[in-house]
Amino acid sequence: MEYGCIAKKLGHSFSAEIHSLIGGYDYRLREVAEDELDSFMKARDFIGINVTIPYKKDVIPYLSEMNDIAARIGSVNTVVNRGGKLYGYNTDYFGLKALIAHAKISLEGRTVLVLGTGGTSVMAQCVASDLGAKEVKAVSRRPADGVITYREAEENYRDAEIIINTTPVGMFPENYAAPIDISRFERLEGVVDAVFNPLRTPLVLSAEKRGIKAEGGLYMLVAQAVYASEIFRDVSIPKTEIDRIFRGVLRMKENIALTGMPACGKSATGRFIAEKLGRKLVDTDDEIVKRTGKEITEIFAELGEGGFRDIETEVIKDVCKRSGIVISTGGGAILRDENVDALRQNCKVFFLDRDPDWLTPTADRPTASDRAAIRKRYDERHERYISTADEVIIPADGAEINAKTVIERFLK
Repeated sequence: MEYGCIAKKLGHSFSAEIHSLIGGYDYRLREVAEDELDSFMKARDFIGINVTIPYKKDVIPYLSEMNDIAARIGSVNTVVNRGGKLYGYNTDYFGLKALIAHAKISLEGRTVLVLGTGGTSVMAQCVASDLGAKEVKAVSRRPADGVITYREAEENYRDAEIIINTTPVGMFPENYAAPIDISRFERLEGVVDAVFNPLRTPLVLSAEKRGIKAEGGLYMLVAQAVYASEIFRDVSIPKTEIDRIFRGVLRMKENIALTGMPACGKSATGRFIAEKLGRKLVDTDDEIVKRTGKEITEIFAELGEGGFRDIETEVIKDVCKRSGIVISTGGGAILRDENVDALRQNCKVFFLDRDPDWLTPTADRPTASDRAAIRKRYDERHERYISTADEVIIPADGAEINAKTVIERFLK
């Protein structure tokens, strides 16, 4: 390959899509086993590569030279072959700087906790220091020189204003874990998570719930890729391209989720959206039937609503790990916080707010089997539907028209 990314595992990578939007060259993903790294680096059969976990330090012995930032950090994520000699750079440094600026978070004069102790942590500590942080502390599960434990952080650094996560905790496929409980930090102003898949980790979501500025790692990933592309090809790329490519990748990867009352048109609208955007539609009620081999009414009869909701939560959490799909949810999906958190990780949520007088009761909908039940459920849930949605759509007559409205709002 001429250009690409190497790592031990790359199933979660967005790099190929990002470089395709930068344009002008073929960029490929290459999984390299640990016992293959030596032969790969010695063969030097590439022009430029990005390097990610776990090889950012392992490639250093193969380099003829590192730039000052990479040498200072002791970690390399970009390697260029010039006339058979390999040169190393760390574009993650510039990517993280760009992410912090994009999130509008100031580190100057702040106490910063950097979660993790690997190469990305060292890079983040350098960035924090260079951006004027008053104090920077690395946090790990195990104590070490210059490193505090999570317990020490929670007990002795409760006044920390900024948290930067460089650990893989919360990364796909383990989407629902958080490295630390931020509720203990009373003066927290900003949270930055280097994890980009999911788009919004539990750490980011918990900060947003508290009104704290927070952002995941996608912008960092895009920015470092633009800087890497400049080095690969010895060109200058306008930094406005970072925003353009970020928006493009976000649209590619973010799901469209539809919420609303039973019979409001979610499934029909979802089918048109999926068809027009070339995406797969996943109806969570259909998925429940498929996985259990039972109709919804049977599950309610056997397990009650609580048992059904448990199955629904399991399905939603699984489906929401995926990227670039359309999701039609059941009418009560938004009743559980964990379902909403799962949707928010990778979805833009649209509430189809159809007037309950226009909703048709049917026997196969246990909570909306007659008009009185529909009105009762609508009144009970309406505020919840509104508060858990990114956009509210007042449906028109015709699912195709509603799909067009959702697409326009999604792409704006």
